[in-house]
Amino acid sequence: MDKKTTSRDGTSLAYQVTGQGPTVILASGAMSTGGTLAPLASRLADHCTAVVYDRRGRGESGDTAPYAVEREVEDLAAVIEAVGGDAALFGVSSGGALVLEAAASGLPVRRVAVYEAPFADLLEGGAAREAVYKENLGKALAEDRRGDAVELFLRLTGLGEEMIRGARQSPMWPGLEAAAPSLAYDDAVMGDGLLPRQRLAAVSVPVLSVVGGASPEWMREAGRAVAEAVPRGTYRVLEGQTHMVEPDVLGPALAEFFAG
Repeated sequence: MDKKTTSRDGTSLAYQVTGQGPTVILASGAMSTGGTLAPLASRLADHCTAVVYDRRGRGESGDTAPYAVEREVEDLAAVIEAVGGDAALFGVSSGGALVLEAAASGLPVRRVAVYEAPFADLLEGGAAREAVYKENLGKALAEDRRGDAVELFLRLTGLGEEMIRGARQSPMWPGLEAAAPSLAYDDAVMGDGLLPRQRLAAVSVPVLSVVGGASPEWMREAGRAVAEAVPRGTYRVLEGQTHMVEPDVLGPALAEFFAG
């Protein structure tokens, strides 16, 4: 990240700009940084000014207690102002929930696109699962058991126990533990894990909700529900894609939408 701006509460935010055209700010999901979205930004660069940033508490950005979702919305407002005051938003996974909340809050954005914001309404036992995760995650972080917090998240995503044990032995594990406190931020952004229909009704700008055709049915239907909950929503399926979507497939769909 080669640029910095400051959020309303004094938190330093790192960001990077590439390309030219209408400005789009990309928000990452859990356990990731702006760098995670750099390949997608590169794919958009021929059509958009793509901005990636490190959300607070991760990467090169700072953090200021106490956390609140409103602070992350203010972070987005600061980045929008820093890049000229006119932007569209894209968010992946819990980052999708964040950009929808930002739009509902009235930030000056032109358009919003999300990829698989994981609202669990249509997952059997989804609400109960989210409640148990929230409780256990809070305990693990309060006791500074960062590795346990990461394990809880990996299980939530469906990773098997053998793969989790392998992850603990991998070179990436220390980085995951370092980012563990930010899991509470993503959990807060997701609320109770269910689709905030009343909140989404306040989003006045066009919204594109994209899902992968190879993703679980509950996640595909969650994406459809997002498009139906906002006044100006469009639903799109990228055949063969999963939650780990390929930038070369997602990029053209986003470029088409943001140029509209």
